[in-house]
Amino acid sequence: MMEPTATTGEQEGAIYARAILDTLDRLSACVEGMDTDQLNWQPSAPGANSVYVLATHILGNAEESILYTLRDQPSTRDREREFAARAQSLAALQERWQKLREQLQAAMLGLSAGDLARTVHHPRRGPLTGREVLLLVARHAAEHLGQAELTRDLAQALKAT
Repeated sequence: MMEPTATTGEQEGAIYARAILDTLDRLSACVEGMDTDQLNWQPSAPGANSVYVLATHILGNAEESILYTLRDQPSTRDREREFAARAQSLAALQERWQKLREQLQAAMLGLSAGDLARTVHHPRRGPLTGREVLLLVARHAAEHLGQAELTRDLAQALKAT
């Protein structure tokens, strides 16, 4: 049996960065080639969202949690507005992701052991450690990625008929 090894804050930040950024890169790949009608289509099920809304929300959550909550940058996020978002073009979403990806990566790779252990105040979940915030971001992004992939598949199947 392998014994667990201690990691530095930077190593642990890199582990979280890889998991979160890989999921968000898959989100970017998920929307690749979709037209605005497909991006904006939503299933008729109650509470269902379009791929564009899911993508906007996932990016907003990662930005708020990592840059604002963990790294103390001022937030301009309007969470409720994310659920009313409508795609004007795929290019705008991809451009936002490329800019945000660099910021998120730098923020996570710059985390120290103290940052990960420090208790911060999450706007909706209250006090959490930095580790808990990153775990929530990873879980949240993965859950919504699955919804986005299924919604994309349904939108594409509808267009094919």
